[in-house]
Amino acid sequence: MQKEQFDITGMTCSACSTRVEQCVAKLPGVAEVSVNLLKNSMAVSYDEGVLDTAAIVAAVENTGYGVTLKASGKSGKETKPEVSTAQAEYKAMKQRLVLSALFTVPLFYISMGHMMNWPLPVWLLGMDNAMTFAFTQFLLLLPVLAVNSKYFKVGFRTLFHGAPNMDSLIAIGSGAATVYGIYAIYKIGVGMGHGDMELVHTFMMDLYFESAGMILTLITLGKTLEARAKGKTSDAIAKLMDLAPKTATVERDGEELQIPVEDVQLGEVIIVKAGESIPVDGVVLEGFSSVDESALTGESIPVEKHAGDKVIGATINKSGYIKMQATKVGDDTALAQIIRLVDEATSSKAPIAKSADKVSGVFVPIVIGIALVSASVWLIAGHGLEFALSIGISVLVISCPCALGLATPTAIMVGTGKGASNGILIKSAEALENAHSINTVVLDKTGTITQGAPVVTDILCSESVREEELLQIAASLEKLSEHPLADAIVAEAERRELTYLSVSDFNQIPGQGITGIIDGQLCLAGNRRLMEAHGIFGGELLQRGEDLAVNGKTPLFFAQEGKLIGVVAVADVVKPTSKQAVQELSNMGIEVVMLTGDNAKTAEAIRRQVGVDRVIAEVFPQDKEQEIRRLQSEGKKVAMVGDGINDAPALARADVGIAIGAGTDVAIESADIVLMKSDLLDVSTAIQLSKATIRNIKQNLFWAFIYNIIGIPVAAGVFFIPFALKLNPMIGAFAMSFSSVFVVTNALRLRWFKPKHTVENSNAVPAEPVVVECAKGERTMEKTLQIEGMMCQHCVMHVQKALAALPGVEEAAVNLEEKAAKVKLTQNVTDEVFKAAVETAGYQLTEIS
Repeated sequence: MQKEQFDITGMTCSACSTRVEQCVAKLPGVAEVSVNLLKNSMAVSYDEGVLDTAAIVAAVENTGYGVTLKASGKSGKETKPEVSTAQAEYKAMKQRLVLSALFTVPLFYISMGHMMNWPLPVWLLGMDNAMTFAFTQFLLLLPVLAVNSKYFKVGFRTLFHGAPNMDSLIAIGSGAATVYGIYAIYKIGVGMGHGDMELVHTFMMDLYFESAGMILTLITLGKTLEARAKGKTSDAIAKLMDLAPKTATVERDGEELQIPVEDVQLGEVIIVKAGESIPVDGVVLEGFSSVDESALTGESIPVEKHAGDKVIGATINKSGYIKMQATKVGDDTALAQIIRLVDEATSSKAPIAKSADKVSGVFVPIVIGIALVSASVWLIAGHGLEFALSIGISVLVISCPCALGLATPTAIMVGTGKGASNGILIKSAEALENAHSINTVVLDKTGTITQGAPVVTDILCSESVREEELLQIAASLEKLSEHPLADAIVAEAERRELTYLSVSDFNQIPGQGITGIIDGQLCLAGNRRLMEAHGIFGGELLQRGEDLAVNGKTPLFFAQEGKLIGVVAVADVVKPTSKQAVQELSNMGIEVVMLTGDNAKTAEAIRRQVGVDRVIAEVFPQDKEQEIRRLQSEGKKVAMVGDGINDAPALARADVGIAIGAGTDVAIESADIVLMKSDLLDVSTAIQLSKATIRNIKQNLFWAFIYNIIGIPVAAGVFFIPFALKLNPMIGAFAMSFSSVFVVTNALRLRWFKPKHTVENSNAVPAEPVVVECAKGERTMEKTLQIEGMMCQHCVMHVQKALAALPGVEEAAVNLEEKAAKVKLTQNVTDEVFKAAVETAGYQLTEIS
């Protein structure tokens, strides 16, 4: 199945987009077609074995519209034509408005001057100058007709094709007024020739040239404001494209060359200095930097990058010098993919738009019919041709299918753009709509609720060894292991800058652990079964290690020469915002379910920590999709949040699949929404954004429908008999113009959307410190504080003194180069106390781990 994008020209209202959509949908081989009035674009999915693009183009052209296949380019440049088209349209409409107003203002002044007692030239006053008065207005109207000839060309062409649109209504209305005015000139001439001054006076007052001119000018004014507002709805895409750097500094043959970013080749070495934008996606080869990723992820705090870390194109290197290797260029970069996703989402059509499309398809023919019937009825009732014509023109010009067509796409475009600016990528309008009705959120555990990588949480040591000695022995053994939990112990030892001991006779025992000789002594590292296999039974330390498993931690036991020397507990800790995110969803009335393959004991420990409503544990990867299906069979609208390959089927099955941005490509591809910050709080933000967007769409549709429901009867003269209320065609044209402006402006209010988090950040799960407990009963904890603002060793001394003075702090070591302080605690000290101490010293605490 092939999917192509087309640019459509000539569409002015939802009747146009519906007509184009219907004609393409009838073609053999077309699976799906979506026409976007706001962007003048069309997306078609079709079977290339049955249909080709030439046949699609021919079908659209036969309907009366222009069409071109959209060309794709590098780095998301395929969206540039739409942005420039919106700007070009606004510029053209402004020119038309200025020229129209230049002739309409004097036309209106002359036509109304004698009734308002405005000063006029003598040669335009009195019955004797009736012909001059009428012909001057006609001459002033001609430039207005010429400037706005597009309404007539498109309007009558679509009318003759049997698919009248908004331009048809304008063309018929203003054209009828113009023809009637010309007829009036002839009647004035006849009256003056026969001396019938009563006839001259009658038609002198009923020229309608000013109505024709004002209708066209007011419609153009509305279209100009609409084009300006529509341009703002594509701001998100324009801002994303502006992020893309224009040049890159590459290293070729030992020389630094500055080249266009489009010429960067895969695998090339790129140099990025402080203050420069990273040109493409890649990996840091050498150097250190602090990178601002806020434009893509919404995360305001710069991220530190070292050798081996991935960097994203279009992010900004705030400080430092790095060399990087390009891993993704052109259309493969994260920025290009984000632009493509946002563009596709804004081009898609939400299910809620179908009701408006159905009305739009028959709207214009019905309005023309109402105008003809209304004019005929009043003519038959004896109210004269002028009155009946006025009624007919009013009905034509006040009806606005344009507002119906813009109601949904404007809100969708602003909503998805707002999501992108907050690091939430919504792939389709359907996903954005579906998210508002979610009542059950299913969360994967590993990598979604938790960090996804195990860390050391507890160290229990016997009387015979010190904490550092235990960790040194443990890391020396585990460095040779292939077990995932070993990485956590090695990472903890490297964080403390411990050296490794020499290990000989290393041996792995499947299902139990590892053994090795250190300094001539046999050392063991593994589970309880390994200890028992070597005759190490019971003991308080062994029991305390087993007790850690109750809290979802994995205890690893270490022995030396037949004696247990300590326990190191490792766990995949909960992300800092997971608890808050779960509470947010619960406060929104959404049931939160955790789905995991872990054992029930570990799952229950995590459930207690974050407060999910229900846990489904020990689920095999292939069964996750069945669990989603089961929840849906209970009548629930389910959102699945995950990050792994094993989550992909469940993400696809859910009503809304939400992927963690740091997850696998397969999971991201299967999802409907991608959270770039990998923060669970963004799940509630996405649902709130969906609710706000759907609420905005419903408001737009309500006003578009109610405007026509009220406006058309008023224009048809329904209220003339009881209230003598008759609508002037000029007022009708004004009302029609501003109905579209109102709808687009209302959609733009979404740009000020802000998530409402009802739970304070203090309720978030804090970073879990490493707990060190010795056999003597002494208990210490370690925390690492990231501190900004330190410039010299005097700063270090101030911070160290402030931290050491806190109750419960045993030792504080401050490192100027790392801008960090490592604190050992004999009792727990809250984050707020640390923050207050550091700020009192004159510095800023940015992170605690």
